[in-house]
Amino acid sequence: MARLCETEGLGEDQQEILKAVRGFVEKAILPVATELEHADEYPTEIVEGLKELGVFGLMIPEEYGGLGESLLTYALCVEEIARGWMSVSGVINTHFIVAYMLMQHGTEEQKQKYLPRMATGEVRGSFSMSEPGLGSDVSAIKTKATRNDDGGYTIDGQKMWLTNGGSSNLVAVLVKTDEGSDSVYKSMTTFLVEKEPGFGETAQGVTVPGKIDKMGYKGVDTTELVLEGHRISADQVLGGESGKGFYQMMDGVEVGRVNVAARACGVSNRAFELAIAYAQQRETFGKPIAQHQAIQFKLAEMAVKIEAAHAMMVKAARLKDKGQRNDVEAGMAKYLAAEYCNEVVEASFRIHGGYGYSKEYEIERLYREAAFLLIGEGTAEIQKMIIGRSLLKDYKLT
Repeated sequence: MARLCETEGLGEDQQEILKAVRGFVEKAILPVATELEHADEYPTEIVEGLKELGVFGLMIPEEYGGLGESLLTYALCVEEIARGWMSVSGVINTHFIVAYMLMQHGTEEQKQKYLPRMATGEVRGSFSMSEPGLGSDVSAIKTKATRNDDGGYTIDGQKMWLTNGGSSNLVAVLVKTDEGSDSVYKSMTTFLVEKEPGFGETAQGVTVPGKIDKMGYKGVDTTELVLEGHRISADQVLGGESGKGFYQMMDGVEVGRVNVAARACGVSNRAFELAIAYAQQRETFGKPIAQHQAIQFKLAEMAVKIEAAHAMMVKAARLKDKGQRNDVEAGMAKYLAAEYCNEVVEASFRIHGGYGYSKEYEIERLYREAAFLLIGEGTAEIQKMIIGRSLLKDYKLT
């Protein structure tokens, strides 16, 4: 069967990378994904395999030990991985965002310190903006860093929704510093907090209480982060200058939204594969249900939505690769791909009938996973706000 969403114009090296990732997904992820997901078990062996493939350093420049690939190549790899199990793509995404922020905004000393070890997966990244009472309003963060007499800082506060919060050993944390700026957006700073992997007090004044139990998106650890009197040196400020944190984080979130769009495309692809296979096997009224016009219509609609979401994701990635601003396109891609993913997964679920509700069938897992994509890296409402504001600027009446 021809695969949906093949991408033309990739070089031979990129095609080989995708082929290797696709083969890994078939052999090492799909056979165990549902079992690990139901057990909420961290995919240790899968992660080690991805390290060997070089996926953790896919976009890190060659001078720092990575493969130096484009955002598009990375997004297409994420699409393949999410097709196998979305949680695994989440393990990579937060790591990738921190690496990207270091590449774009870090000092040369910070790049030399972290990027080579991030490329091998020795250093694993997570990032933190949200807080328990915060949601999408980043300006309302309360976690604060105060200056010490020695020039360093002390951080106090509680952060929320850290993907890789337990397994990471480097966290990019957005906090308030209030060092002379009237603008709330210029009084935020990103700190690079080092800790040990695991739960409990993982560094002096740094506590990861435990995993948050979730409806889906299992296996990957989602946590809180409590900072109580955590002392940190000034050279752990990303880029070496306070007050830049909000803009650094938003730059990282833009590429993160391309990642979420790619994840949605991958999950949609898998749901379609399951639906079209089941429709050709299941018989009603003396023939396979795939021969009923109603089912053919569903399959056609699913395929169109997958292709449309994939095309928008590719456009957003290519814009970023060209060095152009892509906040609107990334928001469009994330919004459309997530919405269509939920529609495609539900259509596949309906095609499976009663069996779709059984945990024996993979579509049950996808049904729970797809819901996360509606809120991850910003809700649909946030994406529409970004898009709408931009449209009003572009089409302002003179």
